[in-house]
Amino acid sequence: MWFKNLVVYRLPEGWSADADDLDRKLAHEAMQPCGGFQMESRGWVCPHEDGLFLHRQNQQWLMALGEEQKLLPGSVVRQEAQDRADEMARQQAHPVSRKQMRDLKAQVLNELLPRALVRRRMTRAWIDSASRWMAIDTAGEAKAEQFMEVLRRTDEGFPARRLDTERSPASAMSQWLIQGEVPGAFTIDQDLELRAADGSKATVRYVRHSLEGKEIRDHINGGKTVVRLGLTWNDRISFVLTEQLQIKRVTFLDILKRESDAEVEDDDQQFEIDFALMSGELALLLADLTKALGGEKPRT
Repeated sequence: MWFKNLVVYRLPEGWSADADDLDRKLAHEAMQPCGGFQMESRGWVCPHEDGLFLHRQNQQWLMALGEEQKLLPGSVVRQEAQDRADEMARQQAHPVSRKQMRDLKAQVLNELLPRALVRRRMTRAWIDSASRWMAIDTAGEAKAEQFMEVLRRTDEGFPARRLDTERSPASAMSQWLIQGEVPGAFTIDQDLELRAADGSKATVRYVRHSLEGKEIRDHINGGKTVVRLGLTWNDRISFVLTEQLQIKRVTFLDILKRESDAEVEDDDQQFEIDFALMSGELALLLADLTKALGGEKPRT
């Protein structure tokens, strides 16, 4: 249930959506299993066992994109095609042509694809319809864009855009390290990555290391850019902020976990408690982080 990474989006002021209507649209584009000759398939799945494609808890929504992908390495196809090409060459007493080789690869692919193993994945997203936050639980930009592409195809014109702040994370993180503190309820942890701005891309990483030393400031003053910095918010959530404004390695700390560990009657009630705690805390964290980065940049 607990998100591990956040690619953060913003919904415009005045945005409103009918949850029932969105649920119907998601259901219409439900996940379908890979067909015999399909390499992959994507579609919406129920994020919880309530049978809804849009799980709702007051103004907090949860959705999930499912993916099936056939596991058929190209090296396997090439090797089998090459074995058949060698046999064909012996039979016809001359090497196979390029067209014959292409045909052999296509034949091998069509024979092996229906028998390939299938890998299933699920990518979840949370929407705070009151505060207009949206976050996708993924560590990569490509996965987030893939999610948004399917969502915009499902609900035409879905208006979420990547969160854009007045200050870039890289410049803000550099200043925080030089000053030794972060505005608001944040503290600096012990993980840092810096990268040279020149073509060398020289990189310096600190893991579980004090970041208060003079050498850190020397790296920054020498022109290195901060690309990742470990932070803790309000003693409740630790994470790594990146230069692309991604939030990675999200860890909900013990004080928050204990609140979730109260006695519950069943897994469904635990899910609801966890979702309520997670969504409430993340909404506050994102608001504070946006403020620390100079506020949200106006839409043009």
